[in-house]
Amino acid sequence: MRRILVELARRKRRARHGGELQRVELRENTVTFSPDDEQLLFLDEALTKLAALRPQAAKLVQLRFFSGLAVEEAAPVLGISTRTARRLWVFARAWLRREMQALADRNPS
Repeated sequence: MRRILVELARRKRRARHGGELQRVELRENTVTFSPDDEQLLFLDEALTKLAALRPQAAKLVQLRFFSGLAVEEAAPVLGISTRTARRLWVFARAWLRREMQALADRNPS
């Protein structure tokens, strides 16, 4: 799922596919988080770095963000306790926030 979303984001950024246009979807009664394409690319790059440092944290982020699992649901998939998963989630969120901000600062739009 991660690769599909990242490739879709890259495709949308290309000029041939309206890369400079802003896409707006109109849906009634729907509230979802949808990162813009640039944020998704930053997340992909940051997740790749995190996977090299802490593979279990990166897998937890993928399960939460791309699969929509709660911490309590992701913990058994990873074979860890819920408490450990929560600590790992706090670490991963903070690490990704810092890394994505650094990537955004280096690549201003």
